Amino acid sequence: MYDYHTHSDFSGDCDIPLTTMIESAIFKGLKEIAVTDHYDPDYHDDNFSFIPDFDKYHEALLSYSERYKNKIRVVKGIEIGIQDSVIDEITQTAVSFEYDFIIGSFHSSCGVDVMKGDFFEGRDLKSIYVDYYTYMYDCLRKFNDFDVLGHMNFFERYLAMGEGLADDESFYSDIVDEILKHLIDNGKGIEFNTSVYRYMTPVTMPRDFVLARYRELGGEIITIGSDAHTPEAIAFGFDRATEILRSHGYKYIATFENRKPSFVKL
Repeated sequence: MYDYHTHSDFSGDCDIPLTTMIESAIFKGLKEIAVTDHYDPDYHDDNFSFIPDFDKYHEALLSYSERYKNKIRVVKGIEIGIQDSVIDEITQTAVSFEYDFIIGSFHSSCGVDVMKGDFFEGRDLKSIYVDYYTYMYDCLRKFNDFDVLGHMNFFERYLAMGEGLADDESFYSDIVDEILKHLIDNGKGIEFNTSVYRYMTPVTMPRDFVLARYRELGGEIITIGSDAHTPEAIAFGFDRATEILRSHGYKYIATFENRKPSFVKL
């Protein structure tokens, strides 16, 4: 197994030491674990700081990848929170270290926090979806230095807890198509994020129709990530994710080294 989205106490929302996360992955028999701690400047919640101590973080990535190399491959990664207010900062960060793998993600949209629910206030269901994906598309045309788009429909995790989810994707599928075409044209992949099985979100991440459409359009680069913030969550739900990907015709998942993808048979 290859878990390509995990966190440690270098992330502001996690207090588990990186060594504990790595050793749990070894115990579970993983071949690779991508350490992708948060960097999310201008995040709209003062209770969290998603700016790691980069000197210590980079030192740990180098040290632990060497220490554990005979037991597991530690992929040196980062999860970059994309917002149009910080394009220069995140562009600089992406090239500040020899990362193997970078997730680009959206925890805020249109300058508003998603996790606290602020993004949903004053919007009807249609505008929530259209605004979220339009903002994503606009930002992705400005920032290109990542490898896969993480948890594409992240907002639906929190929307499901309140207003409920849209049953019909037809009113926003065109903008999703533009995003997927943009990713494919620029050699970027998507992530199947299995945190939906822990949160019991009623849709996959990304949604089933997105997984199908990415494949139809010729997309090949896809990773599976647990988004684990605890040892127990590492590789959680991977059997279900693998089954779904196979049902859509995916034959491989991607792994990364020096920002270049390789493919492993599902």
